[in-house]
Amino acid sequence: MATTKDYELGEFTYPRGWFMVADAAKLTNKPLDLHFFGRDFALYRGSGGRVVLLDAYCPHMGTHLARNTTSYVVQDGSIEGDSIRCPYHGWRFGPDGKCNQIPYSDQPIPRSASIRSWPVEERMGAIFVWHDPEGGAPEWQAPRLEEWDDPSWVRWQLDDLGQLRCHPQEIVDNIADAAHLGPIHGATPQYFENEFRGHLAIQRQGGTTRGDALADKDGSNPLLRTDTAYHGPGVLLSRMTGLFEAIIFIVHTPVDDGLVQVWHGLLVKSPGGNRVATEADVQAARAYQQGHLGAFAQDFEVWANKRPCIKGMFLPSDGPFLKARTWYRQFYNPRTRRDEFLKQVEGIHSPRGLPGVPAVVPGP
Repeated sequence: MATTKDYELGEFTYPRGWFMVADAAKLTNKPLDLHFFGRDFALYRGSGGRVVLLDAYCPHMGTHLARNTTSYVVQDGSIEGDSIRCPYHGWRFGPDGKCNQIPYSDQPIPRSASIRSWPVEERMGAIFVWHDPEGGAPEWQAPRLEEWDDPSWVRWQLDDLGQLRCHPQEIVDNIADAAHLGPIHGATPQYFENEFRGHLAIQRQGGTTRGDALADKDGSNPLLRTDTAYHGPGVLLSRMTGLFEAIIFIVHTPVDDGLVQVWHGLLVKSPGGNRVATEADVQAARAYQQGHLGAFAQDFEVWANKRPCIKGMFLPSDGPFLKARTWYRQFYNPRTRRDEFLKQVEGIHSPRGLPGVPAVVPGP
Protein backbone atom coordinates (compact mmCIF):
# COMPACT_ATOMS: atom_id res chain seq x y z
CA MET A 1 0.00 0.00 0.00
CA ALA A 2 1.59 3.25 -1.15
CA THR A 3 1.20 6.47 0.82
CA THR A 4 1.09 10.15 -0.04
CA LYS A 5 4.76 10.41 0.84
CA ASP A 6 5.61 7.70 -1.70
CA TYR A 7 3.99 9.75 -4.48
CA GLU A 8 5.80 12.92 -3.30
CA LEU A 9 2.58 14.88 -3.54
CA GLY A 10 3.37 17.52 -0.97
CA GLU A 11 3.32 18.64 2.64
CA PHE A 12 -0.08 17.24 3.63
CA THR A 13 -1.09 13.60 4.02
CA TYR A 14 -4.68 14.30 3.00
CA PRO A 15 -5.80 16.83 0.38
CA ARG A 16 -7.83 20.00 0.61
CA GLY A 17 -11.33 19.94 -0.86
CA TRP A 18 -14.95 18.86 -0.59
CA PHE A 19 -15.44 15.16 0.09
CA MET A 20 -18.48 12.96 0.55
CA VAL A 21 -18.69 11.33 3.97
CA ALA A 22 -22.20 9.83 4.06
CA ASP A 23 -25.32 8.96 2.13
CA ALA A 24 -27.90 11.47 3.39
CA ALA A 25 -30.59 8.76 3.33
CA LYS A 26 -28.72 6.88 6.06
CA LEU A 27 -28.57 9.84 8.43
CA THR A 28 -31.29 9.52 11.07
CA ASN A 29 -31.80 10.84 14.60
CA LYS A 30 -28.91 8.67 15.78
CA PRO A 31 -25.30 9.80 15.30
CA LEU A 32 -23.12 7.99 12.78
CA ASP A 33 -19.62 6.84 13.68
CA LEU A 34 -17.34 7.82 10.78
CA HIS A 35 -13.63 7.52 10.06
CA PHE A 36 -12.00 9.56 7.30
CA PHE A 37 -8.70 11.40 6.83
CA GLY A 38 -7.17 9.20 9.52
CA ARG A 39 -9.49 10.54 12.24
CA ASP A 40 -12.82 9.73 13.87
CA PHE A 41 -16.01 11.78 13.54
CA ALA A 42 -19.56 11.91 14.85
CA LEU A 43 -22.14 12.88 12.22
CA TYR A 44 -25.75 13.63 13.12
CA ARG A 45 -28.87 15.43 12.00
CA GLY A 46 -30.43 17.88 14.45
CA SER A 47 -34.13 17.88 15.17
CA GLY A 48 -34.61 20.74 12.69
CA GLY A 49 -32.78 18.87 9.93
CA ARG A 50 -29.40 20.56 10.29
CA VAL A 51 -26.42 18.29 9.56
CA VAL A 52 -23.53 18.51 12.03
CA LEU A 53 -20.08 16.90 11.86
CA LEU A 54 -17.87 16.97 14.95
CA ASP A 55 -14.64 15.33 15.93
CA ALA A 56 -15.64 12.16 17.73
CA TYR A 57 -14.16 12.45 21.22
CA CYS A 58 -15.50 14.35 24.21
CA PRO A 59 -12.79 16.58 25.74
CA HIS A 60 -13.94 15.64 29.26
CA MET A 61 -12.64 12.05 29.32
CA GLY A 62 -12.23 11.06 25.69
CA THR A 63 -15.53 9.23 25.15
CA HIS A 64 -16.65 8.61 21.57
CA LEU A 65 -19.89 10.52 20.95
CA ALA A 66 -21.28 8.11 18.36
CA ARG A 67 -19.90 4.71 19.34
CA ASN A 68 -22.24 3.64 22.13
CA THR A 69 -25.52 1.70 22.30
CA THR A 70 -26.02 0.93 26.01
CA SER A 71 -25.80 4.31 27.77
CA TYR A 72 -29.18 5.65 28.93
CA VAL A 73 -28.18 8.95 27.31
CA VAL A 74 -28.18 7.08 24.01
CA GLN A 75 -31.29 5.03 24.77
CA ASP A 76 -33.20 8.21 25.63
CA GLY A 77 -31.83 9.99 22.57
CA SER A 78 -28.49 11.78 22.58
CA ILE A 79 -29.59 14.40 20.01
CA GLU A 80 -31.30 17.46 21.54
CA GLY A 81 -32.18 20.14 19.03
CA ASP A 82 -28.95 20.66 17.09
CA SER A 83 -26.82 19.51 20.04
CA ILE A 84 -25.46 16.10 21.04
CA ARG A 85 -24.81 14.63 24.49
CA CYS A 86 -21.80 12.55 25.44
CA PRO A 87 -22.96 9.05 26.47
CA TYR A 88 -20.58 8.90 29.45
CA HIS A 89 -21.39 11.95 31.60
CA GLY A 90 -24.02 13.76 29.54
CA TRP A 91 -22.00 16.81 28.57
CA ARG A 92 -23.84 18.50 25.71
CA PHE A 93 -22.18 20.06 22.66
CA GLY A 94 -23.73 22.42 20.15
CA PRO A 95 -23.26 22.37 16.38
CA ASP A 96 -20.34 24.77 16.79
CA GLY A 97 -18.59 22.13 18.92
CA LYS A 98 -18.78 24.15 22.15
CA CYS A 99 -20.09 22.54 25.31
CA ASN A 100 -23.37 24.27 26.22
CA GLN A 101 -24.42 22.22 29.27
CA ILE A 102 -22.90 20.05 31.98
CA PRO A 103 -25.97 18.53 33.66
CA TYR A 104 -24.49 18.01 37.14
CA SER A 105 -22.43 21.22 37.45
CA ASP A 106 -23.43 24.80 38.24
CA GLN A 107 -19.91 26.08 37.58
CA PRO A 108 -19.00 28.04 34.43
CA ILE A 109 -18.29 25.75 31.50
CA PRO A 110 -14.55 25.67 30.74
CA ARG A 111 -13.66 27.51 27.55
CA SER A 112 -11.58 24.53 26.47
CA ALA A 113 -14.66 22.27 26.63
CA SER A 114 -15.11 22.19 22.87
CA ILE A 115 -14.80 19.83 19.92
CA ARG A 116 -13.80 20.73 16.39
CA SER A 117 -16.83 21.36 14.17
CA TRP A 118 -16.45 20.84 10.41
CA PRO A 119 -18.08 22.70 7.48
CA VAL A 120 -20.68 20.41 5.91
CA GLU A 121 -23.20 20.66 3.07
CA GLU A 122 -26.08 18.36 2.19
CA ARG A 123 -26.51 18.22 -1.56
CA MET A 124 -27.78 15.72 -4.13
CA GLY A 125 -28.49 13.07 -1.51
CA ALA A 126 -24.96 13.23 -0.09
CA ILE A 127 -23.21 14.81 2.89
CA PHE A 128 -20.02 16.68 1.98
CA VAL A 129 -17.34 17.99 4.31
CA TRP A 130 -14.76 20.67 3.54
CA HIS A 131 -11.40 19.23 4.56
CA ASP A 132 -8.43 21.58 4.77
CA PRO A 133 -5.19 20.75 6.63
CA GLU A 134 -4.67 24.51 7.05
CA GLY A 135 -8.14 25.00 8.53
CA GLY A 136 -9.18 27.57 5.93
CA ALA A 137 -12.64 28.41 4.62
CA PRO A 138 -13.87 26.62 1.48
CA GLU A 139 -12.16 27.82 -1.71
CA TRP A 140 -15.08 26.78 -3.91
CA GLN A 141 -18.66 25.69 -3.39
CA ALA A 142 -19.70 22.11 -2.82
CA PRO A 143 -20.94 20.55 -6.07
CA ARG A 144 -24.54 21.23 -7.06
CA LEU A 145 -26.62 20.15 -10.04
CA GLU A 146 -29.71 22.08 -11.17
CA GLU A 147 -31.04 18.84 -12.67
CA TRP A 148 -31.35 17.37 -9.16
CA ASP A 149 -34.48 19.47 -8.60
CA ASP A 150 -35.85 19.04 -12.12
CA PRO A 151 -38.84 16.61 -12.02
CA SER A 152 -37.96 15.25 -15.46
CA TRP A 153 -34.74 13.74 -14.07
CA VAL A 154 -34.63 10.49 -12.08
CA ARG A 155 -32.48 10.91 -8.98
CA TRP A 156 -29.81 8.36 -8.23
CA GLN A 157 -29.83 5.89 -5.39
CA LEU A 158 -26.21 5.84 -4.31
CA ASP A 159 -24.13 2.70 -4.76
CA ASP A 160 -21.85 2.29 -1.74
CA LEU A 161 -18.87 0.44 -3.19
CA GLY A 162 -17.04 0.16 0.11
CA GLN A 163 -13.35 0.65 0.72
CA LEU A 164 -10.62 0.32 -1.86
CA ARG A 165 -7.04 -0.26 -0.78
CA CYS A 166 -5.57 2.19 -3.22
CA HIS A 167 -4.15 5.69 -2.98
CA PRO A 168 -6.50 8.26 -4.56
CA GLN A 169 -3.71 9.29 -6.94
CA GLU A 170 -4.34 6.06 -8.86
CA ILE A 171 -8.03 6.92 -9.22
CA VAL A 172 -7.49 10.53 -10.29
CA ASP A 173 -5.01 9.32 -12.95
CA ASN A 174 -8.07 8.05 -14.83
CA ILE A 175 -9.09 11.59 -15.83
CA ALA A 176 -6.11 11.76 -18.23
CA ASP A 177 -6.07 8.13 -19.38
CA ALA A 178 -7.17 8.01 -23.01
CA ALA A 179 -5.37 4.76 -23.81
CA HIS A 180 -7.34 2.57 -21.36
CA LEU A 181 -10.71 3.30 -23.01
CA GLY A 182 -10.33 0.56 -25.61
CA PRO A 183 -8.82 -2.30 -23.58
CA ILE A 184 -10.94 -1.77 -20.46
CA HIS A 185 -14.23 -0.33 -21.70
CA GLY A 186 -14.31 -1.52 -25.31
CA ALA A 187 -14.54 2.07 -26.46
CA THR A 188 -13.28 3.53 -29.73
CA PRO A 189 -12.65 7.20 -28.98
CA GLN A 190 -13.03 9.66 -31.83
CA TYR A 191 -11.76 12.63 -29.83
CA PHE A 192 -10.25 13.22 -26.38
CA GLU A 193 -8.91 16.23 -24.54
CA ASN A 194 -8.16 17.43 -21.03
CA GLU A 195 -8.38 20.93 -19.66
CA PHE A 196 -6.97 21.99 -16.30
CA ARG A 197 -8.41 25.16 -14.81
CA GLY A 198 -8.18 26.08 -11.13
CA HIS A 199 -9.73 23.36 -9.00
CA LEU A 200 -11.21 21.66 -12.10
CA ALA A 201 -9.67 18.81 -14.09
CA ILE A 202 -11.83 18.37 -17.19
CA GLN A 203 -12.03 15.52 -19.69
CA ARG A 204 -14.01 15.68 -22.94
CA GLN A 205 -14.28 12.60 -25.09
CA GLY A 206 -16.58 10.87 -27.53
CA GLY A 207 -16.74 7.54 -29.30
CA THR A 208 -18.54 4.23 -29.54
CA THR A 209 -18.54 1.48 -26.94
CA ARG A 210 -19.14 -2.26 -26.87
CA GLY A 211 -21.04 -2.14 -23.55
CA ASP A 212 -24.36 -4.01 -23.94
CA ALA A 213 -25.97 -2.18 -21.02
CA LEU A 214 -25.40 1.15 -22.77
CA ALA A 215 -26.61 -0.04 -26.18
CA ASP A 216 -29.83 1.00 -27.87
CA LYS A 217 -32.86 -1.29 -28.01
CA ASP A 218 -31.85 -2.62 -31.43
CA GLY A 219 -28.41 -3.53 -30.09
CA SER A 220 -26.63 -0.64 -31.78
CA ASN A 221 -24.19 1.53 -29.90
CA PRO A 222 -24.85 5.26 -30.25
CA LEU A 223 -22.01 7.73 -30.05
CA LEU A 224 -21.26 8.14 -26.36
CA ARG A 225 -20.10 11.62 -25.40
CA THR A 226 -18.92 12.60 -21.93
CA ASP A 227 -17.97 15.95 -20.49
CA THR A 228 -16.32 15.08 -17.19
CA ALA A 229 -14.76 17.15 -14.42
CA TYR A 230 -13.13 16.59 -11.09
CA HIS A 231 -14.40 19.37 -8.82
CA GLY A 232 -11.36 19.33 -6.59
CA PRO A 233 -9.59 16.10 -5.69
CA GLY A 234 -12.51 13.85 -4.71
CA VAL A 235 -15.76 14.62 -6.57
CA LEU A 236 -16.30 13.66 -10.21
CA LEU A 237 -19.34 14.70 -12.25
CA SER A 238 -19.70 13.61 -15.86
CA ARG A 239 -22.41 14.67 -18.32
CA MET A 240 -23.07 11.77 -20.65
CA THR A 241 -25.11 11.65 -23.83
CA GLY A 242 -25.76 8.35 -25.56
CA LEU A 243 -28.73 6.06 -25.16
CA PHE A 244 -30.07 8.46 -22.48
CA GLU A 245 -28.91 11.82 -21.19
CA ALA A 246 -27.34 11.27 -17.79
CA ILE A 247 -24.93 12.68 -15.20
CA ILE A 248 -22.42 10.35 -13.58
CA PHE A 249 -21.48 10.89 -9.93
CA ILE A 250 -18.31 9.19 -8.64
CA VAL A 251 -16.73 10.20 -5.35
CA HIS A 252 -13.84 8.86 -3.35
CA THR A 253 -12.79 9.98 0.12
CA PRO A 254 -9.57 9.09 1.96
CA VAL A 255 -10.19 6.84 4.96
CA ASP A 256 -6.55 6.39 5.87
CA ASP A 257 -3.39 7.07 3.89
CA GLY A 258 -3.69 4.66 0.95
CA LEU A 259 -7.30 3.62 1.63
CA VAL A 260 -10.43 5.23 0.15
CA GLN A 261 -14.22 4.92 0.35
CA VAL A 262 -16.06 5.02 -2.99
CA TRP A 263 -19.65 5.84 -4.01
CA HIS A 264 -21.35 5.92 -7.42
CA GLY A 265 -24.62 7.26 -8.79
CA LEU A 266 -26.34 8.14 -12.06
CA LEU A 267 -28.85 10.96 -12.57
CA VAL A 268 -30.92 10.16 -15.67
CA LYS A 269 -33.20 12.39 -17.73
CA SER A 270 -36.63 10.83 -18.33
CA PRO A 271 -35.91 7.96 -20.75
CA GLY A 272 -39.48 8.37 -22.01
CA GLY A 273 -39.07 12.08 -22.66
CA ASN A 274 -41.62 12.99 -19.97
CA ARG A 275 -41.78 16.37 -18.23
CA VAL A 276 -42.26 14.50 -14.95
CA ALA A 277 -40.47 11.18 -14.60
CA THR A 278 -42.80 8.19 -14.47
CA GLU A 279 -42.38 4.85 -12.72
CA ALA A 280 -41.33 3.37 -16.07
CA ASP A 281 -38.66 6.10 -16.29
CA VAL A 282 -37.45 5.19 -12.81
CA GLN A 283 -37.10 1.52 -13.72
CA ALA A 284 -35.24 2.36 -16.94
CA ALA A 285 -32.96 4.77 -15.07
CA ARG A 286 -32.17 2.16 -12.41
CA ALA A 287 -31.21 -0.33 -15.12
CA TYR A 288 -29.08 2.31 -16.84
CA GLN A 289 -27.29 3.10 -13.57
CA GLN A 290 -26.64 -0.61 -13.05
CA GLY A 291 -25.18 -0.81 -16.54
CA HIS A 292 -22.90 2.12 -15.93
CA LEU A 293 -21.86 0.65 -12.59
CA GLY A 294 -20.68 -2.39 -14.54
CA ALA A 295 -18.50 -0.11 -16.69
CA PHE A 296 -17.09 1.61 -13.60
CA ALA A 297 -16.43 -1.81 -12.04
CA GLN A 298 -13.97 -2.43 -14.87
CA ASP A 299 -11.82 0.41 -13.56
CA PHE A 300 -12.44 -0.55 -9.95
CA GLU A 301 -11.13 -4.10 -10.50
CA VAL A 302 -7.89 -2.78 -11.96
CA TRP A 303 -7.33 -0.37 -9.08
CA ALA A 304 -7.99 -3.13 -6.53
CA ASN A 305 -5.38 -5.44 -8.04
CA LYS A 306 -2.56 -3.26 -9.34
CA ARG A 307 0.68 -2.28 -7.70
CA PRO A 308 1.20 1.44 -7.02
CA CYS A 309 2.24 3.49 -10.03
CA ILE A 310 4.73 5.78 -8.33
CA LYS A 311 6.70 6.63 -11.47
CA GLY A 312 4.76 5.56 -14.54
CA MET A 313 6.25 4.78 -17.95
CA PHE A 314 3.88 7.28 -19.58
CA LEU A 315 3.78 7.70 -23.36
CA PRO A 316 2.61 10.82 -25.25
CA SER A 317 -0.30 8.78 -26.64
CA ASP A 318 -1.45 7.68 -23.17
CA GLY A 319 -2.76 11.10 -22.20
CA PRO A 320 -1.41 14.02 -20.13
CA PHE A 321 -0.78 12.02 -16.95
CA LEU A 322 2.04 14.19 -15.67
CA LYS A 323 0.02 17.37 -16.08
CA ALA A 324 -2.89 15.75 -14.23
CA ARG A 325 -0.56 14.74 -11.41
CA THR A 326 0.86 18.25 -11.20
CA TRP A 327 -2.68 19.68 -11.06
CA TYR A 328 -3.49 17.22 -8.25
CA ARG A 329 -0.51 18.33 -6.14
CA GLN A 330 -2.07 21.75 -5.47
CA PHE A 331 -4.42 20.12 -2.96
CA TYR A 332 -1.58 18.55 -0.93
CA ASN A 333 0.28 21.80 -0.43
CA PRO A 334 -0.42 25.20 1.17
CA ARG A 335 -2.79 27.46 -0.73
CA THR A 336 0.04 29.91 -1.24
CA ARG A 337 1.65 27.40 -3.63
CA ARG A 338 -1.48 26.77 -5.73
CA ASP A 339 -0.47 29.00 -8.64
CA GLU A 340 2.96 27.36 -8.73
CA PHE A 341 1.29 24.15 -9.89
CA LEU A 342 -1.46 25.67 -12.01
CA LYS A 343 0.86 27.73 -14.20
CA GLN A 344 2.50 24.46 -15.29
CA VAL A 345 -0.73 22.81 -16.45
CA GLU A 346 -3.59 25.20 -17.19
CA GLY A 347 -4.92 24.94 -20.71
CA ILE A 348 -6.15 22.23 -23.09
CA HIS A 349 -4.10 19.10 -23.83
CA SER A 350 -4.74 16.10 -26.10
CA PRO A 351 -2.86 12.79 -26.32
CA ARG A 352 -0.77 12.17 -29.40
CA GLY A 353 -2.84 10.53 -32.13
CA LEU A 354 -6.24 11.75 -30.95
CA PRO A 355 -7.82 15.08 -31.85
CA GLY A 356 -9.45 17.35 -29.32
CA VAL A 357 -13.12 18.25 -29.39
CA PRO A 358 -14.13 19.03 -32.98
CA ALA A 359 -15.69 22.39 -33.82
CA VAL A 360 -18.89 20.51 -34.66
CA VAL A 361 -19.35 17.46 -32.44
CA PRO A 362 -20.55 14.53 -34.59
CA GLY A 363 -24.14 13.41 -34.03
CA PRO A 364 -25.26 9.96 -33.01
